[in-house]
Amino acid sequence: MLLRGWRGNRRLSQLQLAGRAGVSARHLSFVETGRARPTREMILRLAEELAVPLRARNALLLAGGFAPAYPEGDLRGPGLAAVLASLRAVLAGHEPYPAVLIDRHWTLVDANAGVPLLTAGAAPELLEPPVNVLRLSLHPDGMAPRIRNLGEWRAHILHRLDRQALATGDPVLRSLHDVAAALAHGGSGRGRTDGLVVPLRLRQSTAASCPSSASRRCSAPPLDVTLDELAVESVPAGRTRPPPTSMRAPCDETRPARRVQDRRHHKSLSGIQTRY
Repeated sequence: MLLRGWRGNRRLSQLQLAGRAGVSARHLSFVETGRARPTREMILRLAEELAVPLRARNALLLAGGFAPAYPEGDLRGPGLAAVLASLRAVLAGHEPYPAVLIDRHWTLVDANAGVPLLTAGAAPELLEPPVNVLRLSLHPDGMAPRIRNLGEWRAHILHRLDRQALATGDPVLRSLHDVAAALAHGGSGRGRTDGLVVPLRLRQSTAASCPSSASRRCSAPPLDVTLDELAVESVPAGRTRPPPTSMRAPCDETRPARRVQDRRHHKSLSGIQTRY
């Protein structure tokens, strides 16, 4: 998606974007039509005003004939080893409540010891790496049969996916939205599309319900594509009663972040095989 596409995505006129970026609308028009060649600084300034994701900013720079500004680190490499260790500590800190680390396409990167309580009974093929958390939660052979308010929960997830695809311009997310929409396997409850908190109610006598999960993006400065696209999904602490010892609070949902290049598998905190 080039500059004009991002501007249209953000529903801004040329005049509005030019005013925010401190350039003339005429010059912006020339840049969009290719009659003027923007500088590297101009591209980054416009991308910042349009809230373009780092991966897409690199694409804009490449289209303009410049080198990417943001590195894409290897989460397994030494450069991000400390970050990965910190994220695993965050996951462990949420126990006994479930928490997962996911990438921009809802692919499981890591998880804590509470997550298997959610995935119990799921088909083995859905738990084979790479595990897509959204597909796992809505698939009829995954968590879907255990979700009492499946219709409501599915509508909530689809609304999040729709907003995410719109914000990032990622065609994979749009395709994932279509796949999730096709997984309409029954479910009760009215669908909600307001994006507010929706309870996840599971069919288990020991666990009535819990609120929808909270998303936390990496707290590091957005200077690396990998970190910019990672997110932690967890049950909000203090918003549901403590789980009984036999059944730790079941709940989860998931969102976007990053496709990692290294396909090697590792054992996560939860014992579920993941990849990064």
